[in-house]
Amino acid sequence: MPLFNLSNENTTLKENLAHFISAVSNPPLVAIPVFLVINYVLLYGGDWLWFSGLSILFVSILPIITSTLWIKRKELEVDMPQREDRIYPLLMVILSYIIGVMVLYTLGAPTLITTLMICYLNNTVVVLLFSLYWKISIHAMGMTGPATAIIYLFGWTGLIFSLLVPLVLWSRLHLKRHTPAQLIVGTVLGYLLTAAQIYLLMGL
Repeated sequence: MPLFNLSNENTTLKENLAHFISAVSNPPLVAIPVFLVINYVLLYGGDWLWFSGLSILFVSILPIITSTLWIKRKELEVDMPQREDRIYPLLMVILSYIIGVMVLYTLGAPTLITTLMICYLNNTVVVLLFSLYWKISIHAMGMTGPATAIIYLFGWTGLIFSLLVPLVLWSRLHLKRHTPAQLIVGTVLGYLLTAAQIYLLMGL
């Protein structure tokens, strides 16, 4: 019998890595550095922290709180693997985004920030509609949506952010949370829907 089972060690390492990537690429968490960076680049001065705080409140903190409460109440897995369990949290997230759009627009946030919040809102509505019948990947859309805004702001340099997308797709597939089709559709829609909205609201 071998002293070390390298096969099991590699399997455990992959499993842990997949869980780590999946956890840190949760859409509300991804939104935090994205909004911080975009606000900083657009505002430079003291207002960037104010608008970053507002953005993160509605795009991250409130969605995390409502989803966590729902998970604990229903004793669900953090990932909510059953699409039916997503409906109520998605409705609460959509409400948070609606309020966020109104607050950012009223207070004069940078146009790209308000536009990105609108993208989060509309993309989540699409996810909700899909979730009524099919389990589209929220992680995929949650990465490619903000990646599109980063590309818009930084140009070709922004593609660096998109290098993270394959890692996220691998983690979700490895953990058997999604089929390849669910990941591909989420990825394509995340890029296309966000690009279309930015084009319509801001121009390219």
